[in-house]
Formats: sequence, structure tokens, C-alpha cells
Amino acid sequence: MKEIEQTAMSKRSKSYFEVHYRDPVEEKIVTLKAAKIEDSSLGLSFIRLSDFFFDTSSLVIKPEEENMQKRFERIKSLHLSIYSIVSIAEVGKEQESLSFQNDRSNLVVLPGAKPPQDPSNKEKT
Repeated sequence: MKEIEQTAMSKRSKSYFEVHYRDPVEEKIVTLKAAKIEDSSLGLSFIRLSDFFFDTSSLVIKPEEENMQKRFERIKSLHLSIYSIVSIAEVGKEQESLSFQNDRSNLVVLPGAKPPQDPSNKEKT
């Protein structure tokens, strides 16, 4: 038990991610702490969370935290749809930005492109 707490503390001393997502099983927004977020092998609209940890060193017992710990004790990684994710927060002193191998979000803005005009705002000539 002490080893688990020490590994959780060492992970926490670096940085970790708090992922808030809509859980289809419990039908509510759930927070999960993970040390790694990576591309999922399921496709572009999924991410993979791994190395979960839970706050067990606190004197206050949190039933939600205990339920999540029991639920994820045998799960190595969780593949989440990007459409179920509400937010991802990176916590810790040594923050590293997320980078995905299959990121295709490089947008190209063409010069001279104008935003579309609202037809109701056209001037009468």
C-alpha cells in the first residue's frame, strides 16, 4: 500500500492530467487523473488514457474517488471519444504540452480570404 502511495506522489510531483468526461455508464461528468494521454489505436476521434492514480493519502474519505479506484484497478488504459471529453487540465510544476502523432489540425489560412458578409447588412445603392 505504501508503494502505491509513493508512486502516486512521485507521479503527482511531476505533472498529470485531470480529464473531465461524460461517463456513459454513470451518465454524469466524471474526473479521472492520468499520467499519460496518447493517440488511440481506435482512430482519430479517440484518445488513450493510462497510468491512472487516485488520491488515497487524504484523511478525508471520498466515496467517488474510492468507486473510481475500484472501477479502474484492473484497467490498463481507457480509450475515450473526443466528443465525450469536457476538459483536460494539466497539473504540476513540470508541464509538458500534449502532442499527438496523428494530429491533422494544421490549418492553412489563405491570404485575402474575407469572412462572409451578413446579407441583411448590405448597403442599398
